Amino acid sequence: MSKTVPPYVEGHDLLAGKTVLITAAAGTGIGFAVARRCVEEGATVMISDIHERRLGEAADELEKIAGKRPASRLCHVNEEDQVRALVDAAISELGHIDVLMNNAGLGGTTNVVDMTDEQWDSVLGVTLTGTFRMTRAVLPHMIERGSGVIVNNASVLAWRAQVGQSHYAAAKAGVMALTRCSALEVAEHGVRINAVSPSLATHKFLVKVMSQDVLDELTEREAYGRGAEPWEVANVMVFLASDYSSYMTGEIVSVSSQRA
Repeated sequence: MSKTVPPYVEGHDLLAGKTVLITAAAGTGIGFAVARRCVEEGATVMISDIHERRLGEAADELEKIAGKRPASRLCHVNEEDQVRALVDAAISELGHIDVLMNNAGLGGTTNVVDMTDEQWDSVLGVTLTGTFRMTRAVLPHMIERGSGVIVNNASVLAWRAQVGQSHYAAAKAGVMALTRCSALEVAEHGVRINAVSPSLATHKFLVKVMSQDVLDELTEREAYGRGAEPWEVANVMVFLASDYSSYMTGEIVSVSSQRA
């Protein structure tokens, strides 16, 4: 078992000339890793998040990489008017949207017997309904153009049970179903919709939604003895956004080393 993190993969212009809108792109998780990878792969991006300070910091970091500051906008995916405004702003700033990366999600650990309606609704609202709202808002634009790609962020918890994660697992299972069904609806319009299903992506905010004991247990289940680096998940999302995955739609790609 090797716990060694592989070298960071340099860009190969997989998204050269593409425009990409990315939700939940601030912080240290998969969202920012996706934004960075897209820039490194030649894309012009617009980033969004609900955290103003962290969104500004993310834009600062991307400016250092790309040499120009990316467009950015605050957006809570639970708010329909904010979602519509984000998509309109992205079309205005970027000219059009080639790719939508749906990363917004909300977690937590609570057993069903103790779970409140508010806890259930908040996790489902951001993680599933937010993905639906963003998809619904961008599809008319993509359909009109006759092309486009949406990449959703699901989770292996949609397939595998874990105590205290019923709301999150249900939401991610919904994201998978949304991905498969919506992909069939828009295939004739040249639009592709796929999703990644990470197991454990390591970043500092995990301890806010999961105890260290649980994190240690999940890490032990991984074949490599470590969680994925966020950029390792982002690499697969970039592949799904690129022309290299042109014959894939409605697919859920597991980014995991968990043992069967």
